[in-house]
Amino acid sequence: MMQRDAKASIWSPAILFFVLSATLIEVVLQLADAGLLGSTRLRIVIYQNTAFWPGLLSGWIPNYAVQPYAMFLTYAFVHGGLTHLILNMVTLVSLGVAVIRDAGQIGFLLVYLVSTLAGALVFAITATSFQPMVGASGALFGLAGALVWWNIRFTFRQDTTIAVKAASVLWPATILTLLNVLMYYGFDKNVAWQTHLGGFVGGVAVALFFRDPEDGEFSD
Repeated sequence: MMQRDAKASIWSPAILFFVLSATLIEVVLQLADAGLLGSTRLRIVIYQNTAFWPGLLSGWIPNYAVQPYAMFLTYAFVHGGLTHLILNMVTLVSLGVAVIRDAGQIGFLLVYLVSTLAGALVFAITATSFQPMVGASGALFGLAGALVWWNIRFTFRQDTTIAVKAASVLWPATILTLLNVLMYYGFDKNVAWQTHLGGFVGGVAVALFFRDPEDGEFSD
C-alpha cells in the first residue's frame, strides 16, 4: 500500500529526477543556442526527436521507429526556453511536495506519468494543427487535479455547509480555468490547453484510487 510522506521536500528523489532532467536538457540547449556547445541547431534537432508532433499520428515518417509512441512521454522533458522551464519547475516543486506528502513518492510518480500520457492523448485527439508541443504542463495540471480531488473529497466528508462544499469545487475550477485563459492569451495563443485538460483529468483519475488524502493508501 502507498504511504504518505510527511517529510516530503524539494529534495525528494522523485521531484529531483524530473527537475534535474528537464533543467539539464534546457541548460545544454541554452549553451548550444549561444554557440558555446555543439551546434546552434541542437534545439531544433532535440525538438524534432522528442517533442509531441501530431503529424506522426497522421502519416508522417518518424525519425526513429518508436518515436510516435515515445513522444507521449518525451515531450514533458523538453521546454520552450528558460522562462517556460522556470515556471514549470517552480510549479512542479510546489505541487509535487504536496502530492508526495499525501501519496508518497510512488503515488507522485503514478500521478505524474499518467497525467503526462493523458495530456498527450487529449492533445493528439483535439489538436487542429501540426504544431509541436513540449513541456511538463500536462503532468503539472495532473498534480493539481489530484490535490483538488483530495481536497474536495475531504471537504465533502466534513460537517460543513453546502456553500463550503460547492466552493471546494467551484473555486479551484475557476482558478484553473482563468489560469489557462491568461496563459493562452498571454503567450499569444501558444498554449496547449488540451494537454492541461487531459493532464488534469488524468491526475483526478489516479487520485480516485486513494482511500483518503490523510493516509495516501490505495483502495483494495
